[in-house]
Amino acid sequence: MIQINITTEYVTLGQFLKLADIISSGGQAKPFLAEVPILVNGEVDQRRGRKLRDGDVIDVEDYGQFVIKNEGN
Repeated sequence: MIQINITTEYVTLGQFLKLADIISSGGQAKPFLAEVPILVNGEVDQRRGRKLRDGDVIDVEDYGQFVIKNEGN
């Protein structure tokens, strides 16, 4: 599992994709989410505005499993 560190209360799913180096720009988030299955805490989610908080687990098909870690916690 790959840890993604944040310093804010949350990041959106679109921001997460950039932080994890899965996409290179925010404009790629919508088409990426439409094509690639993503599970957030075991549930399919395609909303780029989905808020991800400390402890959330994200599974991205062909890219692996990630966990959000708030560096302030």
